[in-house]
Amino acid sequence: MKPDEPNCPEPLRQWLTLAVNREASDLHLVVGHPPVLRVHGVLHPLDEPALTADRLPPLLLPACPPPYAERFQDEKNSDFALAVTLQGQPQRFRANYFFTGQQMGACFRVIPSQIPDFTWAGFPEELAERMSSFRNGLILITGVVGSGKTTTLAMLVNKLNLAGGYRIITIEEPIEYLFPRVPRSIVTQREVGVDVSTFADGLKYGLRQDPDVMLVGEIRDRETAQIALSAAETGHLVLSTLHTRDAKGAISRFVDLFPQTVQHEIRAQLAMGLRSVVSQHLLPSAEPGTKRQLALEVMFNNSPIASAIRFSKLESIDNCILTGRAAGMITLDESVRRLLLANKIKRQTAEHFVSDVSLLDRRH
Repeated sequence: MKPDEPNCPEPLRQWLTLAVNREASDLHLVVGHPPVLRVHGVLHPLDEPALTADRLPPLLLPACPPPYAERFQDEKNSDFALAVTLQGQPQRFRANYFFTGQQMGACFRVIPSQIPDFTWAGFPEELAERMSSFRNGLILITGVVGSGKTTTLAMLVNKLNLAGGYRIITIEEPIEYLFPRVPRSIVTQREVGVDVSTFADGLKYGLRQDPDVMLVGEIRDRETAQIALSAAETGHLVLSTLHTRDAKGAISRFVDLFPQTVQHEIRAQLAMGLRSVVSQHLLPSAEPGTKRQLALEVMFNNSPIASAIRFSKLESIDNCILTGRAAGMITLDESVRRLLLANKIKRQTAEHFVSDVSLLDRRH
């Protein structure tokens, strides 16, 4: 352990090391259960005794930096990035501490030591190229919790960073991936609760810092949504996430953050400023115990979609995506079908995720 590292007692250090070595995404520590790893989407209890209420606090509290420990005591929840040295190598985790039944618990998300490349993630290079070529506007990455949204944002922003010539500002809670310093770009990463009070404040004050690109970890309130949309309209490229299952859900979720009295104006702004929505799903691989496969729904804004947004005809967006194949759009059904044809997922998995099972038997 380095002198400036938080104290990470045993066996917490051992469990975190196992999480990294076994390619787990998360380590769960909950009273009444043994430590549990999520590996490629599947929960795997460790061969350990069930955790007790008196055992967890002495393990967890020393690893929590003072500002976050104070917040945890006050708010009963705390998110923070934990950086420790494991097996001689630096390793980062996103930690969430919480109370359940008046007992302390924690979840640690493993953050890869390097920002992954698109090939590893299964994210199409040509799609990344097109999304990173936008000079302005709003890009939304959507999906359920644990679908890789943060990783996709990091890969896209790092592509711009490495290309050079960009002033990039990120507002995150907490900071997960660290972007490398390169000669011709400037990246400043601000953590909500540490460097700035809220996502909205980070955006508002970030606009005064000469940005080209702004990454907002999540749009979860009206003020953040409004500033993000305004920034996209005034020449900035804004990338963010929403917790929705599909593209049209992202649009309705965004608009629903506002009162009905202004939703017409917001839809008009969104119809102009939105560039793309990518909805992500991680599906179990055909080979058990291996990395999950990425299925995507991809929507690019065009005239029919802008009209659907403006006039709240969101039910037509699915058909717009279906007919927009030549423009680079793809439905989730088609993405799942391609994974099945490539033998990357099993038929049972594919049937669970598509809306029309008959599409799986179509060859072209």
